Amino acid sequence: MKTAALIPARYASTRLPAKLVQDLGGISVIQRTYVSTLATGVFDEVWVVTDHELIREQILDLGGKVFFSTVPHQSGSDRIAEALEVVDADLIVNVQGDEPFQDKKSLSDLVAVFERPKVKMASLMCRISEDEAYNPNAVKVVLDEKNNAIYFSRSPIPFNRERTKDVFYWKHIGVYAYTRELLKEFTSWPKGYLEQIEMLEQLRLIEKGVKIKMVETTHQAIAIDTKEDLDRARNFLKSIL
Repeated sequence: MKTAALIPARYASTRLPAKLVQDLGGISVIQRTYVSTLATGVFDEVWVVTDHELIREQILDLGGKVFFSTVPHQSGSDRIAEALEVVDADLIVNVQGDEPFQDKKSLSDLVAVFERPKVKMASLMCRISEDEAYNPNAVKVVLDEKNNAIYFSRSPIPFNRERTKDVFYWKHIGVYAYTRELLKEFTSWPKGYLEQIEMLEQLRLIEKGVKIKMVETTHQAIAIDTKEDLDRARNFLKSIL
């Protein structure tokens, strides 16, 4: 099964303008995401899918593969689905462009679940504290007994009604893997009711009854959404170099 990582890289951003081209240790955020994804060795191909010439030039400077999108998209999944016209792979992994430190074990474990024929989509999760569960920016997921997602929410789920001490929470990490066929089908569907309320695209699949296999990781990705996130990423990079 041929596997490709596709990194959606939209130039516009709200909380940190042009965040993907900000400097992170001598190269840009998107360049570092590309380099760290490639360095895992998990994928047959790694592509960046972008709508901006500067990002395109930065990836080409690294010798990387770029799909240039001229169509406006509402989500990263929609953006990478367009790139399927040139990307020839059976399994597509959507790697977030603003997460510059990709982890080999997490991505290997994610891809490995597709050895089971019934798995059509998978994603990552990690345990978090109850305090973090109350942060709406941390998307939570609850599972069935086979580790398939039942629901995703910005609210703390499950709700700890009796305030017991042994309750734990799963945080969803937005790295998705899909079969080629499912990605094409998923992005042809209109937004679902729950997706529009929570603004979480994965709920479109839940509403359609698609099983999303969740894979645990202990890797805490640094997602860059704000200037504070960028400072944290720079400090982390200094600590590992």
